[in-house]
Amino acid sequence: MSKLRAIILTFSIILSSYLLPIEKGFSSVILPPLPDTGESKKVTVVVTMDQSIGKDKIVKLLEKYPTLNLRNVYSIALDGFSVQGERSEVERLWKENNIQAVSEVSNYHAVLDESVPYIGGNRVRSFFDKKHRRITGKGVKVGIIDTGIDYTHPDLQHAYKGGKDLVDDDADPMETKNQGELDTLHGTHVAGIIAANGKLRGVAPEAEIYAYRALGPGGSGDTEQVLAAIESAIKDEVDVLNLSLGNDINGPDLPISLALNKAVESGIVAVTSNGNSGPAVWTVGSPGTSEKAISVGASTPPLKVPVMIYGLGAGKYQSNLSVLQGSTKWNFTFSEDITYGGLGKENEIKNAKDKIVLLERGVLTFQEKVTNAERAGAKGVIIFNNTNGSFTGSLEKEMKIPVASIIRKDGLRLKNELVDDVSKKVHFTYKKEQDRLADFSSRGPVTVSWNIKPDLLAPGVEINSTIPNGYMALAGTSMSAPHVAGACALILQKHPDWTPDQVKSALMSTSKPLNKSNQQLYHTYEQGAGRIQIDEALKADTVLQPSSLSFGMYTKRDGIEEHHQTLILENTGNSRRRYTLVVPLREKSLIWDLPQSFMLKPGEKKEVRVGLQVSPKKLNKGVYDGYLAIMEGSKKISLPYLYVKEEPNYPRVMGFEFGKGDQASTYRYEMYLPRGAEEFGIALYDVDSLRFAGFLDWSRPAASGLTKKTIMKKDLPPNGIYKAIIFARRGGREDRIEKTLLIE
Repeated sequence: MSKLRAIILTFSIILSSYLLPIEKGFSSVILPPLPDTGESKKVTVVVTMDQSIGKDKIVKLLEKYPTLNLRNVYSIALDGFSVQGERSEVERLWKENNIQAVSEVSNYHAVLDESVPYIGGNRVRSFFDKKHRRITGKGVKVGIIDTGIDYTHPDLQHAYKGGKDLVDDDADPMETKNQGELDTLHGTHVAGIIAANGKLRGVAPEAEIYAYRALGPGGSGDTEQVLAAIESAIKDEVDVLNLSLGNDINGPDLPISLALNKAVESGIVAVTSNGNSGPAVWTVGSPGTSEKAISVGASTPPLKVPVMIYGLGAGKYQSNLSVLQGSTKWNFTFSEDITYGGLGKENEIKNAKDKIVLLERGVLTFQEKVTNAERAGAKGVIIFNNTNGSFTGSLEKEMKIPVASIIRKDGLRLKNELVDDVSKKVHFTYKKEQDRLADFSSRGPVTVSWNIKPDLLAPGVEINSTIPNGYMALAGTSMSAPHVAGACALILQKHPDWTPDQVKSALMSTSKPLNKSNQQLYHTYEQGAGRIQIDEALKADTVLQPSSLSFGMYTKRDGIEEHHQTLILENTGNSRRRYTLVVPLREKSLIWDLPQSFMLKPGEKKEVRVGLQVSPKKLNKGVYDGYLAIMEGSKKISLPYLYVKEEPNYPRVMGFEFGKGDQASTYRYEMYLPRGAEEFGIALYDVDSLRFAGFLDWSRPAASGLTKKTIMKKDLPPNGIYKAIIFARRGGREDRIEKTLLIE
């Protein structure tokens, strides 16, 4: 194995729902030596080894580094250990033989009842396992790495079988309680989707739940705790592992992603949320980028969506409303008066009594805006976005009035009609919507590996489930992942000897590819194989490995370039079956090399080679995808495929952040380059005169991944406000980010 000397600097992992604000994050990188600031700083890092060397040898190795204190030794989820000590000695440590990566400990945040029957959860109750028991997940152990679980909840008491608290280091993984705003509920909500059995019934109501509390008060934790939780789950021999957490950095090599791969290799079906940074592409975050885990995006179950109608004649418009989490139900059914209240400041909301108030997003929190509107006598609030696209959000506490959001274009159009404090009438109606890809659901593909993610979709909008002392509806891919984890428990009850690959294949090969409103299919890197159908997955008798095909990057500019993938088909049914791979609809510049039809006896498997020839001259740079049809007799299985031509249009630079450093008289910045750059720079301009003030940094070339640097204040321009232009160029494309920086 080639030696990777990398340091992965601190990043934030977002909860894969909308309970917490979305934060930026970073992934693994190859870094040049860090700048010498003349300061010594203690850090905590996870050291990944090429192979296990045992605790005694680790202790011997660390004798050369007196400030490094050994904290944990890992031997299951990964080969390595964690230490705390001075950064200078960590930088020396990474030069040792057998060290694969040095990863600074990262911070993590803990990113029904109608959705379960919609995906076939009720129909499977008529299925039976080999012991003639109904399929309910009985006897299957599901681990949940999250904020803990309120195991006293009446809907969860039966399911809870134990666990571990990696935050307080004890055996009591209870949710954080009695700490005000730091109280948590996320893990209990996830557990209810999987195995509630009371007022609500989860996907697998008789599964056994094991809770691993890796995220503490406020829903925060770190890499050490999550890695320790994965190791604990492997030791406890859970069958399924759910991680409804993730960051927004598109890279496949973070420690948590690699640990999940190890968990799958040990026989655990690992399920992870895909992230909530959509609808843009290239937004899937780790560990949703884990190659072997099942990455889940969010679709809509059957919903009654409120629609606002305003204007007359040719100027009549409709706007879809998205209700904020924590809001009371939007149930207006007649015409209502609406007035404009600016940003929602107290002095801006006027004549609002018994009216709906239109507010613009920004400056104040959603809670502050709604509180001011409620005090002014408003009966409802609509917040329009301050950037393009839709958004959803949450309130910090329950309010008496309903709150919803609309897109910026619709908000500005309505605002222009509400001038001089004049209110107008708007009407509300409702439409049914289902099987749509949620706007917030992160899209792929994965940079560098060019893998298809998510693998599939599950309901993740307005999912009602358990929370401490009650129930609540939440949205996010955090809610989608446990639908799939529960489905895995059902499959494993019926097929207890199946491997994680077989379970994954059964779910993906029977999923339903979804259409956009124009009846065109969503891309594979938006929906994977499609929305799960649990009852169909339980009837699956053909297993594919892999469950999707990535042909990688085609780089030639002339001639023909051919890539191949090996596909294994297995007949797990009780009768002989004929298989035929069908050439997709004719596309220019593509030539498929597919095997001839063949028969498989029950229990027989066959390895075939699938080739794809591309004529690069006839293609533009970019991502190309579709579905290869496999006919199992008359039954059609859709196999997602993807390839890229040269350097596709992924963002060359992302995640730029700037602020004061940890030490006095320092600043620091972070920036992520997915595949490096031929040139990158951070140019500063005076915000008023736009006069060039110098470069904050510049490099040619630049390494891939995260760059994080500390800069002494004396090396910066004078105090003031500056416009920063961050640019990176690679493969004939240059991307830029513009930020306003404050130096004081």
